[in-house]
Amino acid sequence: MVEERLDSIGVDRRTFLKFCATLAGVLALPPAYARNIAHALQTVRKPSLVWLEFQDCAGNTESFLRASNPSVADLVLDILSVDYHETIMAAAGHQAEAAKDATVAAGGHFVVVEGSIPRGQNGAYCTIGGKSAVQILQEAAVGAVAIINVGTCSSFGGIPAASPNPTAAVGVSAVISGVPIINLPGCPANAANITATFVHYLTFGALPALDSERRPLFAYGARIHDNCPRRGHFDAGQFVSEWGDEGHQKGWCLYRMGCKGPQTFHNCPTVQWNDGTNWPIGAGHGCVGCSEPNFWDQMSPFYARLPKVPGFGVETSADAIGLWLAGATAAAFAAHGGVKALQRRGEERKPARGRIEEQEPAPEGGK
Repeated sequence: MVEERLDSIGVDRRTFLKFCATLAGVLALPPAYARNIAHALQTVRKPSLVWLEFQDCAGNTESFLRASNPSVADLVLDILSVDYHETIMAAAGHQAEAAKDATVAAGGHFVVVEGSIPRGQNGAYCTIGGKSAVQILQEAAVGAVAIINVGTCSSFGGIPAASPNPTAAVGVSAVISGVPIINLPGCPANAANITATFVHYLTFGALPALDSERRPLFAYGARIHDNCPRRGHFDAGQFVSEWGDEGHQKGWCLYRMGCKGPQTFHNCPTVQWNDGTNWPIGAGHGCVGCSEPNFWDQMSPFYARLPKVPGFGVETSADAIGLWLAGATAAAFAAHGGVKALQRRGEERKPARGRIEEQEPAPEGGK
């Protein structure tokens, strides 16, 4: 029983329910659903999980291992049955491969993929046990409930797929079809979102709703810009113009310093990292858009501001952003700047001291 296991490690029911309430928040559910989640975790059979690592830095595993709400031990023992994970399993070699093969043969398992899949040179750039990453993935996908990609590399190809992409690296969806795929991009993926994805399945018996990039809406349904605590400074025209300047010290908007929050969908502002301790923008650094497809090529240079950004409200969808990134034109930023300019012309008083007036966006390319 889950309660007995938690009691043995000093976790009382109140703490357990608090954890369930936290997951309800991550899933964008009302607090009342905490009891539904608690019931599911106590009664539903633990799903088997095969965690594969390919072209990766193991950053997602490290993020997962350092989660303390719940700890990895609790997650492994009480929520999931992690039957294969090269980094944390005790078995090695043929014993490890036998554990994976047995889980796949039984079916009804989840496959978690970390790292991109190289297809160049017939997959020779990444082989494990004499098999290419492509072959291992295809075999593990047979009979799986779903494939959950943790991190941007397995979701979209990530940094290995950046130009010139010497290994012909791709995301999982370019290799696998016929199996539900969920992407949890980020460099790395947030452990809270990984846990919440599984908890959603255990609670409702179904996978979470996804956007056009196969990302759960509960985690990627809103732009960072719309939930950013510095948004008020953006609207007020207060921007950091140089690292360490007065605006930077006061926590003003990082748009001019290259922040990609206006076109990045992720729940970083609300969930944050290290048990909600902080996140990049909170630490004074702009978002680099790591949860978006092709971010390394499309979001760089990281310290050059965006030329144009379509839309401002929370109603803006990932599809609209994606079309813009693909080359569609949008004039919302220019319109916003024009309105600001008209307002300033109509103002007879000078701006308040210390305020940095918003300028029109830079031309394409951020120059």
